[in-house]
Amino acid sequence: MSFETFTFYVFAVILVLSALRVITARNPVHSALFLVLAFFTSAALWILLRAEFLAITLVLVYVGAVMVLFLFVVMMLDINLDRLREGFWSYLPLGATVGVLMVIEMGLVLWNRYSGLQSAVPAQSPQAVSNTKALGRLLYTDFVYPFELAAVLLLVAIVAAIALTLRRRKDTKYQDPAKQVLVRRSERVRLVSMPAEKRE
Repeated sequence: MSFETFTFYVFAVILVLSALRVITARNPVHSALFLVLAFFTSAALWILLRAEFLAITLVLVYVGAVMVLFLFVVMMLDINLDRLREGFWSYLPLGATVGVLMVIEMGLVLWNRYSGLQSAVPAQSPQAVSNTKALGRLLYTDFVYPFELAAVLLLVAIVAAIALTLRRRKDTKYQDPAKQVLVRRSERVRLVSMPAEKRE
């Protein structure tokens, strides 16, 4: 069994176990940490397959999006942060375990690449080119028109979303910053002269 095969099986076992813990853990913080570990292990498997662009996309998009989504859920549920901070040290063993596993995974991937072992792809073959470079070359040469069409469609969608949210309705209150800047003190403040009260 080669080192690359052994690394794949290690990552596969960690991925399956972390995915099971995502749905079986009762604590939502533990579930989120195991989900981050699952995404990170999937990215390590993509790196083993020499798909670095997909791996970094998985880490940046999914790990970041999941943590932001979890933060929004915590904020919307109005969880008592004082009680959450009281149990902070109880999450330390699990967080440290997840962090150590991530470091070990990245160490295995880097050790496999820089240890001088024979790679499955020969150095002189066309497949030895970075897949990010090959993807960029294909994207901006053969598929440049579909890429530009997708960019224009996304731009139209963004403009349409902004236009739908900025329409002025009669039943909603909104502020006009231009009118607020041009306001004068005499239009907002009114001095009222009242006679003094007399004590009897």
